[in-house]
Amino acid sequence: MTDHIRIGVEDRVMRIALNRPDKKNAITNAMYAALGNALDSAEKDPQVRAVLLEAEGDAFTAGNDLGDFAAVASGQLARSEMKSHMFLDALARAEKPYVAAVQGFAVGIGVTMLMHCDLVYVAENAKLSTPFVNLALVPEAASSWLIPARIGHARAFQMFALGEPVDGRTVAAIGLVNAAVPADQVRAKALEAAKALATRPLGALQATKKLMRDAAAISAVMQREGEIFGQRLKTAEAAEAFRAFAERRPPDFTKISG
Repeated sequence: MTDHIRIGVEDRVMRIALNRPDKKNAITNAMYAALGNALDSAEKDPQVRAVLLEAEGDAFTAGNDLGDFAAVASGQLARSEMKSHMFLDALARAEKPYVAAVQGFAVGIGVTMLMHCDLVYVAENAKLSTPFVNLALVPEAASSWLIPARIGHARAFQMFALGEPVDGRTVAAIGLVNAAVPADQVRAKALEAAKALATRPLGALQATKKLMRDAAAISAVMQREGEIFGQRLKTAEAAEAFRAFAERRPPDFTKISG
């Protein structure tokens, strides 16, 4: 278990915190594996009746550590060696209620994972963005289906294609999350909600969640996204995106046909 994921159980709630604040909680391969194992443990543990996803520091997560993406794009790391699927698969088959607390900014997977949570609370000044296209990639975590289902095609395409941050008040107003609260209250609010869920009849909660989610369809979308994502990592566009990031300059895609 990596030190960058902190896990504890409190009042029948498993609290899983991203704990890499010096890197804005950017998620590494090892962190994905730890997250996947933690969710599997939560689902199997009869003492756990709800799960809370949160983060230390001033940001929820900067998204996937781009070093891993760059390593795949350059051939230094095989796509099959990436552990993100462990976390995504665990999210897809989750049956217990999940709650999330988001402060600061949430980027990429930091937003798409929220679509698998049943209650999501964000700071009013949080900034959520899904800049997959800016990196010459495509959405993941079944978000290409789940986000349009929540907020409509027009808003979802704008988030994906332009990658511009959306503030906490706005994502709450458009129904992407449950509520926006003051930043100093967001984690307490989410914990309170998770503890409340932990007192409800678990069988009824799980049955309700199953009725509201098509786990097989979600897994199928994740698989399609993953295939295209892997292909995109090998493109000239992705190479330019990661090269530009490393060189701290804007990417230039205008001379690349696709």
